[in-house]
Amino acid sequence: MNRFALICLVAFAAPGVATAADTTPPAAAQKAVLVTGASSGIGRKVTERLAAEGYFVYAAARKEEDLRALDAIENVDSIRLDVTRPEEIAAAVEVVRKAGRGLHGLVNNAGVAVVGPLTETKEEDLRFVFDVNVFGPYRVTKAFAPLILESGGRITTISSIAGILSRPPLGAYSMSKHAVEAFGDTLAAELEPKGVKVSLIEPGNYRSEISRNASVRMGLGPDSPMADRSRFPEPDDVATAVVHALFDANPKRRYMVVPERREAELTIGKAIEELVQLNERQPYSYDRDELVKMLDAALGRSQ
Repeated sequence: MNRFALICLVAFAAPGVATAADTTPPAAAQKAVLVTGASSGIGRKVTERLAAEGYFVYAAARKEEDLRALDAIENVDSIRLDVTRPEEIAAAVEVVRKAGRGLHGLVNNAGVAVVGPLTETKEEDLRFVFDVNVFGPYRVTKAFAPLILESGGRITTISSIAGILSRPPLGAYSMSKHAVEAFGDTLAAELEPKGVKVSLIEPGNYRSEISRNASVRMGLGPDSPMADRSRFPEPDDVATAVVHALFDANPKRRYMVVPERREAELTIGKAIEELVQLNERQPYSYDRDELVKMLDAALGRSQ
């Protein structure tokens, strides 16, 4: 796989961000957060960061050894949760409700990937990606929504810059993350009037296990070049963005978190390219001055 394809293996989970201030609550007011896919990568880093800052974390994972490792962290209780299994989601809701802490935040992080040309991707592999990356957040959010609404809390979903970019060989993964972008926007419109803030985190290339897992699923083995993401930095900046989204008084709708300027340039450039295409020789097109006015208005609303 060439370097560009690897660059596009965007922070599988699945934005220079303002660092959150010290938001550690007093013990009596310890807020609880559920993190899915907490066994490794971004999910593990987010879990560790939240727990270290004094929040209580329900860390969701599937394997027994991962559950034991998560339980060893102070302020963390593990929950067995496969986001493709409704019965496990329902059981997790009962665990959280019976614990009596309520639930301030939900971090939809569990994610998977397959790599290859779309015309050669098996339908079962595409279903697998969508079952975890799209239906997973949908199922978990729907199940935990009553608890989040009770607390007036936050929902944060880990998307990807692949939710904006669409390049081979990541067509299936990009399709799923484009769907996650729509999920986040619609959810925000539905829940923010009810007092729940919704954010999307779009990481670039950070260290995680998702490429390794994808490589194993595709029969390439855990040691294939595609599986190795050790050259990328740890996702500390992603954890910082999640903390900001969950606890800052003015969270952002989107956090593009990338380790280098080139990834930001590619992502923003793609969004601008789509704008130009939408405006190109259409029945209702706008000249440059009109587009600049729209941009200025959007920038003003983001202040």
